[in-house]
Amino acid sequence: MSKPFSYEVLHVCKQSGARLGVLHTPHGDIPTPIYMPVGTSACVKAMTPREMKEIGTKILLSNTYHLHLRPGEALVKEAGGLHKFMGWDGPILTDSGGFQVFSLAGIRKIKEEGVTFQSHLDGSRQFIGPEESMDIQQALGSDIAMAFDVCSPYPCDWETAKKNMEITHRWAERCKQHHTREDQALFGIVQGAFYKDLRVESAKVLSDMDFIGYGIGGLSVGEPKPIMYEMLDELMPHMPEQKPRYLMGVGTPDCFIEAVIRGVDMFDCVLATRIARNGSVMTSKGRVVVKNGKYAHDFSPLDDQCDCYACKNFTRAYIRHLFNAKEITGGRLASIHNLRFLIHMMEEIREAIANDSLLDYRKEFYERYDLTKNF
Repeated sequence: MSKPFSYEVLHVCKQSGARLGVLHTPHGDIPTPIYMPVGTSACVKAMTPREMKEIGTKILLSNTYHLHLRPGEALVKEAGGLHKFMGWDGPILTDSGGFQVFSLAGIRKIKEEGVTFQSHLDGSRQFIGPEESMDIQQALGSDIAMAFDVCSPYPCDWETAKKNMEITHRWAERCKQHHTREDQALFGIVQGAFYKDLRVESAKVLSDMDFIGYGIGGLSVGEPKPIMYEMLDELMPHMPEQKPRYLMGVGTPDCFIEAVIRGVDMFDCVLATRIARNGSVMTSKGRVVVKNGKYAHDFSPLDDQCDCYACKNFTRAYIRHLFNAKEITGGRLASIHNLRFLIHMMEEIREAIANDSLLDYRKEFYERYDLTKNF
């Protein structure tokens, strides 16, 4: 009997060293590098599963913390698991809930056992530890579960970063011991804040635990991008070569290119749909705030290089009108475009890796992309 999960490195770009790979899961193969749209509450906001398929989505991410609070993992399990509950038959990754608890800094308390916090919904007292996170994710039935971790803030002193990293390591071991689903992969998460020595130590400790894959947590939490790239430069040589590497919470085009060149395989971020609902779209030339008055008579598509439904059928002027008329279709069309833009960009990146030309692709990208209009 074949293993339900395996990862293959299919090609290494001769020009850049970036990896082309595939992660095999029970619900389908995931080509890497890959962008994973975020469906926080078992739904990518403003999108249906059919539309997600149409734009080329290969894997979705859902949120353990939010699904635990509402509707509860017991109900999802009763429905037949997360795939059946949300009507998505492709792979799903669930985060551990650690980052969401981290973001509740004013109303949570971290101890060795786990984290006590208040629900953002009703203020009720809640507790999640490594074992609870595993139980929730196993009940949800995602293809990939993440170990429960502690995310350090930016900035953060070395002592705090080390303490949080060491708790993360102990919790990772408890997650491995408690996790039993053979049809669900468990990824560890590297921490260490913005200290090179801690990042390398975390990578080595977690590598010895032999997870199926590895998340890189605690980056993209407010630090300048050059600092994130510096951490990746130091960290990536110490990550297992035959395991997928997932940079958590990163979702801008320039970060995709820079991180892939440094050896990252997987990305997720809510940015694409969040800014779409506010009238901002990603284009091959940079950010466009389509609801602005300057686009009232602009009858060109959101991006003439995009093949999405919105760009093929509608103009900037029309979509601006929808936003100003407070029609929900405006946010839906902008969401379709932003998600397809990032998914298509990953398709181009994979093609460039296969053709040993990723550095050429990066050069061409930056020649047309206005970084002053980035996100």
